[in-house]
Amino acid sequence: MKQHRYRITVEHLADIQGNPSTWPEPLRFEAGNHDDVLAIVERMRQSGDLPPDSATALAVGLKLFGEVMLENRGHPLFEEFAPHFRGFMQRLKQGSG
Repeated sequence: MKQHRYRITVEHLADIQGNPSTWPEPLRFEAGNHDDVLAIVERMRQSGDLPPDSATALAVGLKLFGEVMLENRGHPLFEEFAPHFRGFMQRLKQGSG
């Protein structure tokens, strides 16, 4: 399957008490997606349903998770959840209307 390729970086800035991070390096990995994740982020930000940072986190998280589930659709881990995920994605695409 042809995919857009992305490099994901997660940098820990502070712990829950606000103390600076002690993690020596950011987490970096590459992931593919059949959709243009950046275009989806932009659409979610423009919808105004969520604050921009929340819309970004939701879009990126869903697209990363959804692609893993799609690539491993036969895995028992996703068996019960897949129909619910599909329903959620359909509702999300319809907008808050």
